[in-house]
Amino acid sequence: MPDPTLRRPSGPPTGTAARPAEHVVAHPAGLPSDSTLAGIAVLGAAGLGLAAANSISGGRFGVPCLLHTVTGLDCPLCGTTRMAAAVLHGDLAGALGFNAPALLAILVVAYLWLSWVLERLDARVRLPRPALGPRARSALLPAVVAAAVVFMVLRNLPWPPFTALHV
Repeated sequence: MPDPTLRRPSGPPTGTAARPAEHVVAHPAGLPSDSTLAGIAVLGAAGLGLAAANSISGGRFGVPCLLHTVTGLDCPLCGTTRMAAAVLHGDLAGALGFNAPALLAILVVAYLWLSWVLERLDARVRLPRPALGPRARSALLPAVVAAAVVFMVLRNLPWPPFTALHV
């Protein structure tokens, strides 16, 4: 007699047939998850709070850079708190002087975040976004890291015009 535990059940697998369709949340392709969007918003709010605290304290409050403290070298993020404080004061030229690549990166992320949120909310306004293929997506992070390393090296060179990048 064959073993009854080896028989395959007929019909749908248990536990999936009773699930109503309204519990399935479909997100459009290419949109980050709700938790990713919330995380970006929390980081942005924390950054603005830190910039405001730095501005109110007259520059005495900020996040010390461990690399700068130990080696005296400026990392790719050095000057970002002062850059954000300058933006809060409307000093765009000062912000660019503190850390232009970080300002550009923050503006790009803020734009993308806004476009994702508007699309998630099915707003009538759609902001254009670049469509990245799988190859470009996989190359994006290494390219950003490489650009940050090149910027760090250039801003620490001891002769003009690179000394202008030192903060």
